[in-house]
Amino acid sequence: MSTDATTTLAELKTRVLAFARERDWEQFHAPKNLSMALAAEAGELMEHFLWSTTEASRTVVADPARKAKIEEELADVVIYALEFANITGIDVAAAIEAKMARNAEKYPVEKARGRSDKYTEL
Repeated sequence: MSTDATTTLAELKTRVLAFARERDWEQFHAPKNLSMALAAEAGELMEHFLWSTTEASRTVVADPARKAKIEEELADVVIYALEFANITGIDVAAAIEAKMARNAEKYPVEKARGRSDKYTEL
């Protein structure tokens, strides 16, 4: 079984692409459609926490049955994100690295540590 510790991002992208190709789904996987599917799946993930307090949202994932459903929704989100990257030719690791560098500039540790304010408010 694959785990975060044993599976690379490239392997996941390859498996997602192969899954779509085997089913001839690439014809439906335009960036517009994939971005909408990604948003829909993110909404389904959020639904598990709707109306929960912050603390209650932490206990939701402690319930094994609920966690299993949440894992499925998270998997859908990541699968669509990886397929979006496949179709658009985006290198996910490079995009994350670049975004983290920009975030580090916007949210310097000395100003942002322990604060949830937007960078324009720090």
